[in-house]
Amino acid sequence: MSKELMDAFSALEKEKGISKEVIVEAMEAALLSAYKRNYGQSQNVEVNFDEQKGDFHVYTVKEVVANVADERFEISLDDAQSINKGYEIGDHINEEVTPSDFGRIAAQTAKQVVMQRVREAERNNIYAEYSQYQDEIIQGVVQRRDNRFVYINFGRVEAVMGHNDQIPGETYQPQDRIKVYVSKVENTTKGPQIFVSRTNAGLVKRLFEQEVPEIYDGTVEIVSIAREAGDRTKIAVKSDNPNVDPVGTTVGPRGQRVQAVVDELHGENIDVVKWEEDPSDFIANALNPAEVIAVQFDDETNPKSCIVIVPDYHLSLAIGKRGQNARLAAKLTNFKIDIKPESAVEFVDETGNEIDDPNLE
Repeated sequence: MSKELMDAFSALEKEKGISKEVIVEAMEAALLSAYKRNYGQSQNVEVNFDEQKGDFHVYTVKEVVANVADERFEISLDDAQSINKGYEIGDHINEEVTPSDFGRIAAQTAKQVVMQRVREAERNNIYAEYSQYQDEIIQGVVQRRDNRFVYINFGRVEAVMGHNDQIPGETYQPQDRIKVYVSKVENTTKGPQIFVSRTNAGLVKRLFEQEVPEIYDGTVEIVSIAREAGDRTKIAVKSDNPNVDPVGTTVGPRGQRVQAVVDELHGENIDVVKWEEDPSDFIANALNPAEVIAVQFDDETNPKSCIVIVPDYHLSLAIGKRGQNARLAAKLTNFKIDIKPESAVEFVDETGNEIDDPNLE
């Protein structure tokens, strides 16, 4: 029996990744519960595992005292020293009380408790494994979908992708392999719960890290991302290396790098713009492909607000379809942007005189 028990422990450790110590602890707790319930609930007992023989033993634990008040928990000094003359007051004596028929009763209780502990340990192992993937990209297989979620299998665990995390227009069929962004990992009572997304801006960032070595190693940095998933994304990039063009490096030769990301996002438009320390230059870049004549700030009223002046023929381009270009530029730069056509603006210099060549930066 002991060999069978040790073999079972080894199998659980190998197959489930659960250490023998965890299993032994669960077994000891189960046997202790069974003994107290069936043989002496009020006794002070403990269960120990003999690793050499592979057996569990039950012991009563009694404290050596001068005067015994409760025989269930105490033993007199004289009685203790009759067992071993070395005992002193305050010592604890373990006496084995394992019943002959204890194995059958204990096994029934132990099975349930052990399986519970095994499940808990397995859940913790899975949580520890997948929590490392938070804020990362992982590839999985679509299992099914219902009215609430798309369920994606990662092998040992199933992730869920809610409606807000699904790209509009994308369809997810069983057995489809897709890349998703792990937005949150929770360790719930029902096991690890993984939430993934296809709309999170982090997905775009991680995809560019995969496609652009210079972004992965930090030569080029993605400073900010503004995204309307499934339609259009703007990203701002910079490089501290004067010999590296951050936009050209990110786009890649003949646009190959950015196209790889576009393909993964099923045709989502991606604008790559250069981040500038000067807010007016950054805002002008963010409104690409529209031409910007000038950017004017109102530092006193709202330092994060500006008026952008564009040529009349570029007004609709600057605003974009349903205001998307201006909206994404504002999110990218963290400025409130008010776009006005050149014809609607009267340019003046510091003295209040009209000027023909405006420079309101």
